Amino acid sequence: MRIAIDIRKVHEFGVGTHIWNLVRNLSAVDSDNHYFLLGSRRNFVELGPLGPNFESVSFPEEDLWWNLHLKIPLWLRSRKIDLLHVPHYQAPMFVPCRLVVTIHDCVHLLFPQEGSSKFSNYRTYLYTRRVVRSANHVIAVSDSTRKDLVSIFGLDAGKVSVVHNALDERFAASHDEEEQKHVLERYQLKDPFILYSGQIKPHKNIHRLIEAFAVLKNELGEHKAYKNLKLIIIGDELSRHQYLRLTVVRSGVQQDVRFFGFVPYHILQVFYQSAAIFASPSLYEGFGLSPLEAMANRTPVVASNTSSLPEVLEDAAILVNPENVFEIARGMRQLLMDQVLRQEIIEKGVLQVRKFSWKTSAEKIVRTYKAVVDSKKRSVVMTDMANN
Repeated sequence: MRIAIDIRKVHEFGVGTHIWNLVRNLSAVDSDNHYFLLGSRRNFVELGPLGPNFESVSFPEEDLWWNLHLKIPLWLRSRKIDLLHVPHYQAPMFVPCRLVVTIHDCVHLLFPQEGSSKFSNYRTYLYTRRVVRSANHVIAVSDSTRKDLVSIFGLDAGKVSVVHNALDERFAASHDEEEQKHVLERYQLKDPFILYSGQIKPHKNIHRLIEAFAVLKNELGEHKAYKNLKLIIIGDELSRHQYLRLTVVRSGVQQDVRFFGFVPYHILQVFYQSAAIFASPSLYEGFGLSPLEAMANRTPVVASNTSSLPEVLEDAAILVNPENVFEIARGMRQLLMDQVLRQEIIEKGVLQVRKFSWKTSAEKIVRTYKAVVDSKKRSVVMTDMANN
């Protein structure tokens, strides 16, 4: 098979992690099919060396309409590509081959951007509906996302399969105590802290995490080990989210909440390894990689009991109602104060991470490619027989 994969978003947070791990594992498990990676030179550098059956095809980095909807389809036709895989919902309008799309979540539909108009939101819905309905097959990263797709767009359940994400393989390296100490000193972190890492958007529920942290601080104000407890939020700079600044001030925890921008992987891993708790009280997640990353670093997790998180985390985390500030605070307090429970959650987390494998996911996707392309061949044969 001649398979094209759109890698233009490999540098982005979330989707980029998926693309990086998927392509590198496809290279490891599949030497039979020929792959064409559609992206920019910067994208190719980020992926690193791949197998001899992988070929880079450059398209301008600017996300222009005619690149997506004209140049890419013309190139697909000229090279007689069997299948295009778009690992997000921004697929070309017309695709002259079989099309597989991966949908990571429906957050852009269920939690539209702040300030967006009803017209803009409906246009996004129509665009996504066109993509998933025109695709020959849709891959969802969790059963929760699969159910959302079937419910929102009325898709045939048989058209959507689940291929889970897994731990980012760039987190495989560990750090010795000296290096860990050096990083914490550089960021001036000497007190125990609760960690959040990820995008900072309204559905991530960071404002309630801050409020829950304030409740927890009040309860542990005189505790010997946790009286100086901090909340570290790694994501966008605070200046971009004034409502969170107001939440911090209103909650009275200005001295105990710190915001950092996105940090390199090796630094983020030190934060995971050093945190007392990782908190993920999101209102909605398509999969939830960050909690798995924390678990892999032996950090206990408090997470929401909604969307995909119970599916992915099972009983390896304390699951709480994300709309209840006091329940979030109670979950964090349990992991700080109950050492038996804490150790049990840590050990379960390590085992939970092992249930997900990029190699297994890549193998499943190769089988999906074959099934989709074979279905076209069967269709052509049946059409020829009917015409004869």
